[in-house]
Amino acid sequence: MNKNTTMHYGLYSPEHTANICQLFTQTFSDSEGEAEGKVIGELVTALFDTTPENDRYVFVAMDEQQIVGSILFTRMTFEGDNVHTAFLLSPVAVHTAYQGKGIGQALINTGLAALKAQGATLAFTYGDPNFYGKVGFEPITEEQFRAPQPLSYPHGWLAQSLTDQPLTTISGASRCAPALDNPAYW
Repeated sequence: MNKNTTMHYGLYSPEHTANICQLFTQTFSDSEGEAEGKVIGELVTALFDTTPENDRYVFVAMDEQQIVGSILFTRMTFEGDNVHTAFLLSPVAVHTAYQGKGIGQALINTGLAALKAQGATLAFTYGDPNFYGKVGFEPITEEQFRAPQPLSYPHGWLAQSLTDQPLTTISGASRCAPALDNPAYW
């Protein structure tokens, strides 16, 4: 990490797609093993290839010209709900050498602010409640909001309101991006 630079956060540029996919592959290989790195890298590639641009927001953290972090938000819908505009945060990666410096949190906050500015009303994620709680996510139940697939770790189902209104239950079934609609990720 170059200590003389400022980290820049923002929307990705399409020419960064290959570097973003590689970042996810390498980061998850470093932390979870090569097989998991390959799975997550393929997931990110599929999200780019199969999710329409207006249903996908990709943000990056850059140190100079190097992408050191990235997050993806993809649209979620709920059967019978025409009120909310919802997005699912998944996956999240920060280069191994840059972890523990607040980059992931800053990147997520950048993404949430951008979604809010675009009129999104809800954000969901599935992961570590301790980490995601630092950026405003709170635990929810499947009775409040159904996940797209059965959850193997129900305590990791999280959401936050992007408005000044509290979270309110939506009873309809949810749908996520086709690439994420796989029980293996849930």
